[in-house]
This record gives sequence, structure tokens and C-alpha cells, in this order.
Amino acid sequence: MSVEDTLQMLKHEARRSPELRDALLAAAEEKNALTAFCRTATAAGFHLYEMDLLSAGEERYAAMRRSTNGGGENSPLLQFEDDTFELFLAELRAL
Repeated sequence: MSVEDTLQMLKHEARRSPELRDALLAAAEEKNALTAFCRTATAAGFHLYEMDLLSAGEERYAAMRRSTNGGGENSPLLQFEDDTFELFLAELRAL
């Protein structure tokens, strides 16, 4: 299962469970936010690892860059599109 699939299922479960949503958001406020977030998600049955989240964002960003203007140096700079973790937290906060 891909990281994106896992995050979608986690978001669905967080929508149903305010306790899980609050726990994930609280973990994101800790000093080592990514580690705490992954630990909380894994404890809830959604296996996420720090490097998987980081890699997913970079891979998606690289694919977007390749798809614009042939992926050359003239491709537009996309702000924050490589940060899967922050994008997911924004979605959680919006629930």
C-alpha cells in the first residue's frame, strides 16, 4: 500500500474519530513531530515511517516538475508541494 493510500485511510479514520484526530495533531506539536506523528499513526494501525513520508513528498514534487515545461530549469517553483506531512496536517486541521 502506498503512503498516499495510507494517509487517505488515516484521514478517513480521523474524520470518524475526533480522539485520533486530536492525538495526531498533538503529536505534530511535539519536538520531533514527524516521529511522534508516525508513532501515533502506527499505534492506530496505520503503518507510516518518517522516510516514507519524506520520500513521498519528494517523489510527487519531482513528478510535478517533470510534467511542466519538459521538467527543465524553467519549471515553476512550487511552494510546499514537497511536504506531504504538512499538507496532511493542513487537511486534518480543516476537518
